[in-house]
Amino acid sequence: MKPKFSANALTVLEKRYLKKDKNGKVAETPSELLLRVSNAVASAEFSYGAGKEEVEDLSLSFYNLMANLEFMPNSPTLMNAGRELGQLSACFVLPIKDSMESIFETLKAAALIHKSGGGTGFSFSNLRAKNSMVKSTGGVASGPVSFMKVFDSATQAVKQGGTRRGANMGILRVDHPDILEFIKCKEEEGQISNFNISVAVTDEFMEKLRKEEDYDLIDPHTNTKVRSLNTKEVFDLIIAHAHKNGEPGVIFIDRMNQFNPTPRLGRFESTNPCGEQVLLPYESCNLGSINLSKMLVKEKGGYKIDWDKLSRTVHLSVQFLDNVIDINKFPLQEIADNTRRTRKIGLGIMGWATMLGYLGIPYASLDALETAERVMRFIRQEAVKQSSALAEKKGVFPAFNLSVWHTNGVPVRNSTLTTIAPTGTISIIAGPCSSGIEPIFALVYYRKVLDGEKLMEIDPSFEEVAKQMGFYSQDLLDKIAGNNGTLKGIREVPEDIKRIFATSLEIDPAWHIKMQAAFQKYTDNAVSKTINLPNSASLEDVRQSYLLAYKLGCKGITVYRDKSRQEQVLNTGSNPGKKQTDKHQSREIVPRPRPEVIIGTTTKVSTGCGNLYVTINQDENGRFFEVFTQMGKAGGCAASQLEAIGRLVSLALRSGIEPKSIAEQLKGIRCPSPSWGSNGKRIFSCADAIAWVLEKRGLDQQNIMGSKKKQDQKEVAGKDTEESMEKIFSGRKSSVNVIGVCPECGSALRHEEGCVICSSCGYSRC
Repeated sequence: MKPKFSANALTVLEKRYLKKDKNGKVAETPSELLLRVSNAVASAEFSYGAGKEEVEDLSLSFYNLMANLEFMPNSPTLMNAGRELGQLSACFVLPIKDSMESIFETLKAAALIHKSGGGTGFSFSNLRAKNSMVKSTGGVASGPVSFMKVFDSATQAVKQGGTRRGANMGILRVDHPDILEFIKCKEEEGQISNFNISVAVTDEFMEKLRKEEDYDLIDPHTNTKVRSLNTKEVFDLIIAHAHKNGEPGVIFIDRMNQFNPTPRLGRFESTNPCGEQVLLPYESCNLGSINLSKMLVKEKGGYKIDWDKLSRTVHLSVQFLDNVIDINKFPLQEIADNTRRTRKIGLGIMGWATMLGYLGIPYASLDALETAERVMRFIRQEAVKQSSALAEKKGVFPAFNLSVWHTNGVPVRNSTLTTIAPTGTISIIAGPCSSGIEPIFALVYYRKVLDGEKLMEIDPSFEEVAKQMGFYSQDLLDKIAGNNGTLKGIREVPEDIKRIFATSLEIDPAWHIKMQAAFQKYTDNAVSKTINLPNSASLEDVRQSYLLAYKLGCKGITVYRDKSRQEQVLNTGSNPGKKQTDKHQSREIVPRPRPEVIIGTTTKVSTGCGNLYVTINQDENGRFFEVFTQMGKAGGCAASQLEAIGRLVSLALRSGIEPKSIAEQLKGIRCPSPSWGSNGKRIFSCADAIAWVLEKRGLDQQNIMGSKKKQDQKEVAGKDTEESMEKIFSGRKSSVNVIGVCPECGSALRHEEGCVICSSCGYSRC
């Protein structure tokens, strides 16, 4: 059968997943991709005595499961199954011990994982504190944050197979002596940009927070008390920074370990980049998600959940994910050994909000919470049944006798079964459907596809209801798209329908957390979920969100206040052909006008074609404004192409796009005459040289602004406490609304499930 991919799914597949030949041209069809994956995963059965016919039947079942958009594995499996690389896992955790050898061994392992398409999590809690004595050298330690920066730089240098940028999770225990520096380490936008960070909060800390007592900081090297801090002051600092830009998040580390299936193998210290997959050192996990919007059956008057279909889908998905472990080509032998020892899989879901739309249940309702518990309890029960059946046929996981499953007398093939992971890209492939357990982001919006064409995307459950009730029209869809994808204030739509189809930012944060907690009850690992807050949310709103998450049994929490990062935009867009009367609805980007006088710097770069002079001018506020290039006496195509690059870069800068995003697009472009620059930097082309200058001058600018900020903070000292904290924690405010755009296709980005996601082309950065 032919896969049921949408036009946008086909665009994403072509750009990111389909095999390409040596010239970069697509060399397989979507059907061939699914056959490649299903054949590879089914082939694991040969190792357990299956015959050719049995394997072919299973492969067909796997193919149909994906072709019907009922289940999708994580991206590395889609990209690499049946190919030479063969690395199929999305998430890894690596240990960092308190020695230079361990730190850089882990860095090397992380680079190999990133190169193969995976993301990594690290706990830096075992590293001695900054300025501690190092006896072997007589020097002092630089501390966890300094090594995070080293890992961040290495990640930036490694492009994952040309398709995915490496992602990391950095975790530090709340009782580490450097915890205050860690909480503030991403205060300046763009710092440590390849890391999500989370504080590992203990039950002891939360109990003392309740009493507003002090707690002890412990030197991990000597295991002795260093000093004490007040829990409320530390918690306030976490809240202030989360309010500012969404980080740090929090993981409740003792609760994570409470549900450790193999406590005799070790304690959990870290998670994968989005926080939902907790792992022991050198473990990996492969993930996959069931599309709940496909688990419905139509009946008179509406829809109901098709429990039989969901059961069959769970059983087949568990077998798929278990087989992936057997055929996986792991980047390190230690990872192969530890992963096979516990055989962890993470079966999750997507399309939850779309399912609720079909069922006519508002996301923010007790009915939705009860349905969430029913669905996830059923998925886990069926997953355990299938894992037990696989154990009977193939054997339990090797560490079974050291596990709680053995204690409880339940033989299973996999030590963990369920995880709710981000599904940003795979929900586009399986869509249109909502992502993970998130509410619908926008009911109607435009996606950019090939050749700049825009296609309207509509949530299928809303589209069906609108047609059934008779208020569907193209004019209405255009109006919703121009209204940030929401029904708020649109009179044609009945109020009860508005309540069912409330979008993410219309839903009170408490309901987001209650939904996360409902799914967590029946999820072995954890739940990736962003608690979306309106821009107007206060510090107290963030505080109450963190406290409620702990109270309701969540294993962690990440909040994101709308527009709190310059790179983000909640821009659902509008039809460019429609006339807009409301400037704010149209979200049109207007380049800043050029001042009469402007200053800048000129940098000389040696290229294979001669010396290139790159001039970067800045406006009166010090922001990059325009770029001019000149190469000796170059003329013809060379001069015109350089002028074109300069004009386009200038237009992007004046439109508010970050220099870093522009540099990412130009970096690494190659021409026939690469060279070594005078500073020892490898320059591949003139475009690559411009990228290097943008990054270099940007770093200089950051240093200047950082010094200025420190001076500003000194000046506000002594003023009203609340006002001073606001200035310190908020940092410098941009005087321009910097619109966040995808560095690959130029469409709007959104912040969801701990990741930055582009709905148009599938780009994501976690």
